[in-house]
Amino acid sequence: MNYLEELNEIQQKAVTTTKGPVMVIAGPGSGKTRVLTYRIAHLINTGVPPWEILALTFTNKAAKEMKERISKVVGDRGNRVWAGTFHSIFARILRVEADKIGFPNSFTIYDTDDSKSLLKNIVKEKNLDIKQYPTNVLYSRISSAKSNLITPKAYVANQELRNQDRMAKRPHIHDIYTTYMARCKKAGAMDFDDLLYQMFYLLHSNPDNVVEKYREKFKYLLVDEFQDTNHLQYAIVRKLVNYPKSECNLCVVGDDAQSIYAFRGATIQNILDFEKDYKNLQVFKLEQNYRSTEHIVQAANDIITHNRKQIQKKIWSDKGEGDKIKILKTVTDKEEAKKVVDTIMEQKMRNHLQNKEFAILYRTNAQSRIFEEGLRRHNIRYKVYGGLSFYQRKEVKDLIAYLRATVNLKDEEAMRRILNYPVRGIGKTSIEKIGQMAAANDITFWEVLKNYQGTTRTTKAIRGFVFMIESFRKRLETTDAYTLAVHIFNKSTLEASLKKDTTIQGIGRMENVTNLLDGIKDFVEDDEALDDATIPDKKLTTYLQTIALHTSADDDKDDNNKVTLMSVHSAKGLEFKSVFVVGMEENLFPSFMATKEGPEAVDEERRLFYVAVTRAERYLMLSYSGSRYRFGKLDNSISPSRFLTEINDRHIDYLGIFKPKSGFSYSSDGGSSAIAESSRPRYAPIKRRGQKIEVPEFTPVAANMIREGQKVVHARFGKGKVEEISGAANNKIAVIHFDVPGEKRIMLKYAKLGILDR
Repeated sequence: MNYLEELNEIQQKAVTTTKGPVMVIAGPGSGKTRVLTYRIAHLINTGVPPWEILALTFTNKAAKEMKERISKVVGDRGNRVWAGTFHSIFARILRVEADKIGFPNSFTIYDTDDSKSLLKNIVKEKNLDIKQYPTNVLYSRISSAKSNLITPKAYVANQELRNQDRMAKRPHIHDIYTTYMARCKKAGAMDFDDLLYQMFYLLHSNPDNVVEKYREKFKYLLVDEFQDTNHLQYAIVRKLVNYPKSECNLCVVGDDAQSIYAFRGATIQNILDFEKDYKNLQVFKLEQNYRSTEHIVQAANDIITHNRKQIQKKIWSDKGEGDKIKILKTVTDKEEAKKVVDTIMEQKMRNHLQNKEFAILYRTNAQSRIFEEGLRRHNIRYKVYGGLSFYQRKEVKDLIAYLRATVNLKDEEAMRRILNYPVRGIGKTSIEKIGQMAAANDITFWEVLKNYQGTTRTTKAIRGFVFMIESFRKRLETTDAYTLAVHIFNKSTLEASLKKDTTIQGIGRMENVTNLLDGIKDFVEDDEALDDATIPDKKLTTYLQTIALHTSADDDKDDNNKVTLMSVHSAKGLEFKSVFVVGMEENLFPSFMATKEGPEAVDEERRLFYVAVTRAERYLMLSYSGSRYRFGKLDNSISPSRFLTEINDRHIDYLGIFKPKSGFSYSSDGGSSAIAESSRPRYAPIKRRGQKIEVPEFTPVAANMIREGQKVVHARFGKGKVEEISGAANNKIAVIHFDVPGEKRIMLKYAKLGILDR
């Protein structure tokens, strides 16, 4: 196939310019993935050995898709490209080089729960108050330090960090950080941050052998979603390319306007400053959007122009104007959900869309509930993203802990998890005592188990556990991952324990473990080579590395015909025919925290809104509510998001409201001030052409006297019937069908209704 003919002129230049540093600024829907994969295919077709190409991504799904697309152009050679996430690629390198930094090659990869469990134990051992040192705070603080290349020693010497900790009344964080790193090393374990942190340390401490080895191996380096890299990831990339001392064939692809992960440590400055870092850089801007219609694309341009720091570009589309963007205001959040679901029903009927072509996007996961209820009422199938990952389910983690302990005897967190599960008569007190003995004598948890002397019953149980783990280890080198996993599942009595529970929940747990074993079997039977020099390894150690780096994005199934509900952060990289961005309100989107933190935080929120808007292909609705339940109370002081006023009116249809006559007014600290009455959206006036509403004289009654089914009268709308009442005592809302205006939703405490028929 002539792949170059599938590209527009600027895409061709980005693909065929293979020498020197290159930056591709790829707007939403501009064919970024195609350019990246065709660039790699072009390198291979022009004589570059595929194993000399390293492509770094942020999800396993993206890496898999990249390899599949490359293989369609160059055949099986595409499988020999080193393509994967930062964490998975660096884990592979660390497996080979771990001994150079004092780790075993079979090191364990701790997930978030493992890390937090270890931190909790350290706080207990140091006799500190867990309320004063919350695990989440410690985890976040240590993760941030690693991402900024701050070692425990540097943390101790950094007075600014120490002062921050003292102000927060947590003066011992530096000591906890030091102990945490030492305990991970003693356990032969790395957490997710370590896969980057230790990779940098490996390169930094071995400049002559390791660094030169990988610079020679990877002559071409590509980075996808470059705007999402943090300081540490970029520092590793710079180590690998050796700029400016040698030829630098580095290509980064990204979009500063879609940089939305500052909370994870990503820094937009990496992409904004890239041109300063590489003086002979060639820049290609992909500005044609192949996804969305003109109204959507131009609205996105309107939005992002309000950000101060950006790489200038103008996205355009030739897919026609399409439908205008709908902006919907409702009285309540309940009504907002009803209108959104009604619109989905209408679009399914009128435009013949399937469930999977709809997405409801929100700023926070907590907003999903009311839309779920609406979809259920209409029997519309849906899926909420951001729930519990398969690999985080207890029964799955239990079996994986057995597998981890078998591979790595130093893995204290795995040992703690399984030592008395299924129950062997080893109490919590004994387990804590074993941990304290290991810490006091600077030996591993396993070494204490092997030499344990306690009560006869506990000692016997521990010796049985030690014998069982050692018997599993004897099969490590001679047995494939699946066969060994099934053996461990059976002999550990996990299988028997799960089978005892015959409830629906118990059967579900057994099915989850069966699915895990099926996945291990798939791993064993997959014959795809990892690279030119690697014979596929089907051992348990390799499988555990694969599973430790699994992300929830890898669970997606393309054939799920369900409406998607997800946060905007989760939606990045996806596209849908019809998109609803809900909760477009000040202090919700942008978030309250962003408005208080200042302009840079609001700019990131605006980029997040830009991402939300550009997920839509044909239809886009932005909705907000005049009142919303928050923390169990009805909030009536809601203002529409400032971002709504940043879209030019020519791209908008306002539903049921007057458009704002002037812009919103905001205070200098980033918070919103009151919206001028003249600019506040209102319901459109009632059209009475030729009709006169007869309003009899009446005396308004108290809100608590209004009942469903009553005939009532309103000073403006005339006579009507109360169809429905909902809400808490002082904040009840009535749905009233009036003779002329039709259905209205009115808050009873402000309604001033008279009763015509009691």
